[in-house]
Amino acid sequence: MRYRIEQRPEPSAEMRIAAPVIATALTLFVGSLLFAGLGYDPATTLQAFFITPINSLNGLSELLLKASPLILIACGLAIGFRANVWNIGAEGQLIVGAIAACGVGLFYPNPESPLLLPLMFLAGACAGMAWAAIPAFLRARMNTNEILVTLMLTYIATLLLSWLVHGPWRDPAGFNYPQTALLPVAAMFEPFDYAYRINSSVFITVVAVVLMWLFTDRSFLGYKMKVSGAAPLAARYAGFRESSAVWTGLLAGGVAAGIAGMAEVSGPLGQLSPQISPGYGFAAIIVAFIGRLNAFGIVFGGLLMSLLFLGGEAVQMNLGLSSALTRIFQGILLFFLLAADFFIFYRLRRIPEHA
Repeated sequence: MRYRIEQRPEPSAEMRIAAPVIATALTLFVGSLLFAGLGYDPATTLQAFFITPINSLNGLSELLLKASPLILIACGLAIGFRANVWNIGAEGQLIVGAIAACGVGLFYPNPESPLLLPLMFLAGACAGMAWAAIPAFLRARMNTNEILVTLMLTYIATLLLSWLVHGPWRDPAGFNYPQTALLPVAAMFEPFDYAYRINSSVFITVVAVVLMWLFTDRSFLGYKMKVSGAAPLAARYAGFRESSAVWTGLLAGGVAAGIAGMAEVSGPLGQLSPQISPGYGFAAIIVAFIGRLNAFGIVFGGLLMSLLFLGGEAVQMNLGLSSALTRIFQGILLFFLLAADFFIFYRLRRIPEHA
C-alpha cells in the first residue's frame, strides 16, 4: 500500500482557526502520558503546572509579565513570517537590545535625567534593528539564508553578553557574580504596585499589538508582505520587490526584540546578567504560529506560552521535576502545530497497487 502527499485545492479556514486549540489539547494529552510515565498523578501534576501558578494575584501578574515580551517579539516576527522571511535570531536581537539599553542606563552622565528611559528605549530598538540589518543585507544582496545567519548571530550576541558581564561591565561590588551594577531609578519602569513585579512596560506590548494589526490588516505595505508570502510569483509580477519584504520583515522583528530586551533590563531585572532571557526569542516563534500570525491571536499564544514558563517553574519547585519540562512542552506544542498545518494544506492520497 502506497500513499502520495498532495496539496489540498482549498485549505479549510475553520481548521486553521481550530488548529492551535487542537494542538494545545493534544499537548495536554501527551503531557498527561509523560507525567504518568514518570510516576506522577497526571491530574495533580497538570493542575500544578497549569492552574496553581495563576491562582493568585501574584501569579496573574507574573503571567502578564512573562507574556509581555513574548507577545511583543512575536508581533515583530510575524510580520516577516507572513512574507516567508524567517527570522530565527530574535533571542540575539533581544540580547543586543538589552546590552545597548543597559549601557545607556549605566553610563549616561545624568542618572536622574527624565530622558534616560526614552534614550534606553531608543538604544534598545536601534540595537535590535542593527543586529537584524546584518542578515537583511546579506539576504537582499547576496541571497544568503537568513535562518542560518540570524541563528549564528544569536550565539555571537550571547558571547558578547557573557564577555561584558564577566569583564568590563561586571559590578565591582557584586561579589564576583557575572552581572552589572543595578540601574538607577530613572532607568526603570514604574511598577503598578510594589508588591508585584509587573510594570508599565506592558503598555509597550499593547501598543505593539495594535500597530501590528494596523500594519498587517489595514496598510498597503502589510498587504504586499502577505502577497509576497502567499504568492511570490504573483507579487513579483505585480512589481513587489522581494528585497523590500526582506528588509521590512527582519527589521520589524529586530526592533521588537530589541525593545523587549530593553524592557527586561528596565523592568523586572534592573541589571544585565547572562540570564537576561529564559528563551523568549525562541519561544516567541511558537507564539507567532499559535496566533496564526494574527495580532490578536498572538496575544492568546503569548499567554499560553507564559503559562508554560510559569508551570515549569512551579513543578520544579513544588514537585522536584526538571525545569526542562518547559522546553519539552514547547517542543510538543510546536510539533502538533506543524503537524496540524501540514494536514490543513496537504493530504495523503492512497495510490492503487496497479498504478
